[in-house]
Amino acid sequence: MTITEQFKAKRCVFSIECFPPKQTTQMDKLKDTLRQMQAMDPGFISVTFGAGGSAGGVSTAEVADYIQNELHIPTLAHLICMGNDETRAAEILDQLESVGVRDVLALRGDRSPSRPESPDFKHASDLTSFKWKKPEFSVHGACYPEGHPEADSLLHDVENLRIKQAAGAEHLLTQLFFDNMHFYRFLNLARRAGITLPVSAGVMPIVKRSQIERTVSLSSASLPSEFTRMISRYQDDPASLYDAGIDYAVRQLRDLIEGGADGIHLYAMNDAAVAAKVYDGIRDLL
Repeated sequence: MTITEQFKAKRCVFSIECFPPKQTTQMDKLKDTLRQMQAMDPGFISVTFGAGGSAGGVSTAEVADYIQNELHIPTLAHLICMGNDETRAAEILDQLESVGVRDVLALRGDRSPSRPESPDFKHASDLTSFKWKKPEFSVHGACYPEGHPEADSLLHDVENLRIKQAAGAEHLLTQLFFDNMHFYRFLNLARRAGITLPVSAGVMPIVKRSQIERTVSLSSASLPSEFTRMISRYQDDPASLYDAGIDYAVRQLRDLIEGGADGIHLYAMNDAAVAAKVYDGIRDLL
């Protein structure tokens, strides 16, 4: 069953994200992690963008190949605008197609000195439209429950999703958030704006102090008082913070499932133990 078909057949699709290792020597460790995640029966696993090559890292296609063909789990490969033009994007899609992966998440990508602006893809919607040159692919899109950091307003950002939908996106995946009310408000605005695509809610368990500033600065997610109290109470107690972070994510996910989310997406940071503990806390609802 394809990823798109799962959203038609299941009440809530459970999925997990992983990222390619920066060194090829770490691939065996990732494979072990992914085998453990296989036991959680995810509807799909997404793989963040990794160029591989001369940098010494592992490519998205290599990780996707293992998930799709060795673990037999549908795979969603990230593809970004930054640093890629039409020629390079077509090459990457050819690589993915050669290993049987035909689902991509079209993203602009973070601005970085090492990745120049794309001459062909200014916005993720431009990359989404590229699917018409590769009609065998299903393209998925990102969305932001609190609005994209560069958007004028949440409402304007929601209106931009209409462009992605018209360009051929089949499913939306949210940036991480810590307050479910932001998700419900966003989803209400999206439906009223005519966005009919299934939406997966993305959640990241915060189990280490080192994750806090890095995660918040990258995601621009706001922090509800319950979350900040948890951090304040346990930031100097690693074991308690680990348990509290798992519990917070489980309660957040249970509420989302019971609240009717089309899917829940776990940003597991390649940590199979965290993913397993969270899955154990929600599996009865799946």
